[in-house]
Amino acid sequence: MKALTIALFLFQIADVSRIQPKELAAHLDAAVTIFHVGPNVLYRSKHIPGAIYAGPASKSEGLSLLRAAAANLPRSREIAIYCGCCPWDRCPNIKPAFDTLKQMGFAKVKALYLENNFATDWIGRQYPVEH
Repeated sequence: MKALTIALFLFQIADVSRIQPKELAAHLDAAVTIFHVGPNVLYRSKHIPGAIYAGPASKSEGLSLLRAAAANLPRSREIAIYCGCCPWDRCPNIKPAFDTLKQMGFAKVKALYLENNFATDWIGRQYPVEH
């Protein structure tokens, strides 16, 4: 049953456009808005420079925060979302955040692909962080 659940989740996130850590790190000074869509404790610890905390997207309150944070952005704006709470194939926050932004009309949304978690795949590779 667990394998079936993981397979179903992977199928659901297959349509999520991704950006690799190295690519995003190289474009932090570009015109991209970055939303952290995971737990606040992770954001408060360390986050990507300039990232906006938008709440855990697996909860309705988090999706409301994301909608409010993105409401006044031009729909042509490049957006990157990330969580990093757990391995990519188990993250409950990426897919709801991605779908919400797409439903709002954003055409250029990508999710930061963190295979393991933020600590391993971003901090561990010494990409920039702020506290």
